[in-house]
Amino acid sequence: IMMAAVLGKGTTIIRNAAKEPEITDLQNMLNKMGAKVRGAGTPVIKIEGVTELHGTEYTPIPDRIVAGTLMTAVGIAGGEIEIENVVPEHIAAITSKLVKSSCKVRAFCDRIVISSNLRTKAVDIETSPYPAFPTDMQAQLFALCTIANGTSVIVENVFENRYRHAAELGRMGASFTQKDRTAIIRGVDKLTGARVKAWDLRGGAAMLLAGLAAEGETIIDHAELIDRGYDKLHETLNALGAQIIRKEN
Repeated sequence: IMMAAVLGKGTTIIRNAAKEPEITDLQNMLNKMGAKVRGAGTPVIKIEGVTELHGTEYTPIPDRIVAGTLMTAVGIAGGEIEIENVVPEHIAAITSKLVKSSCKVRAFCDRIVISSNLRTKAVDIETSPYPAFPTDMQAQLFALCTIANGTSVIVENVFENRYRHAAELGRMGASFTQKDRTAIIRGVDKLTGARVKAWDLRGGAAMLLAGLAAEGETIIDHAELIDRGYDKLHETLNALGAQIIRKEN
């Protein structure tokens, strides 16, 4: 709606707008191109239509879900990594849950250092719009909870049918009960490698992370779905010590 309205005649008002940082980022880029948008990051966005836009150079903000996924990988597999080019306040809700799960996190201006050398603890998660815990990190934290010490409860408030990864993780030995929007996950001592299927982007990422902790070999079919949200995630994880082989169909 924002992109359509910038060249529309008159004033457009968007109410109950999403407040994610990506919305503000889009506003900033459009304004740099000559648009007149204000209010992004709040529930009301106002757009004054202009006759044309012009070219510009713009660097998008760092991807907070990529950062959160890499942080969760540490929680699952252990070790320590430093993530550069990150906005710590954008991932505060993710960081909070990982700290509660026993990860150690140090945040700086544009980087984060996260480490874990203990079995993670169970955490409860409830997804909601920004700045609450993001639905796009639910599957990855689900994977973490499968091997956490204790019982975790996840409530998915944003999207329906976003637990398709649960059954696949069950093939790897995860123990859970899921009904409607709520999943109760009982942490197990270990996962076992299995052949699983990625039904969507974040679910595929969750199984990739679970494979890091599983004993034996994990094969993920339809792994190309992961590429929708990550640039060569397997290469990044391999550089950190993982052993992932990507095979094209």
